[in-house]
Amino acid sequence: LDMGEPLQILDLAQRMVALSGLTVRDARHPAGDIEIVFTGLRPGEKLYEELLIGDNPLPTAHPRILRAREEYRPWDELQASLQYLRQAAQAGDHGAMTAMLRQLVPGYQPEAADAP
Repeated sequence: LDMGEPLQILDLAQRMVALSGLTVRDARHPAGDIEIVFTGLRPGEKLYEELLIGDNPLPTAHPRILRAREEYRPWDELQASLQYLRQAAQAGDHGAMTAMLRQLVPGYQPEAADAP
């Protein structure tokens, strides 16, 4: 999906306040209605969202929608791998879990504390 140019969250917040008929409260406008507070990233949040991982997207009938050319595993194979991973987790077998994750996720690198 071609979503256009990246958008600054601050710009979006300011526009939403303005579209609500209110004003932003900041150092220049202490009497404003709404203060925008910067809280930092929360766990799992990213500064950049990668929407397409592959390098060779395919066109579709719509000029701004692309189709990814990604490898996938057949469902029955994935289901068996997930069952194995579940059993390894229940047994506390970190080595088997790490090995399976490396097999399932190309480029998977466990954290140093998680590595066998």
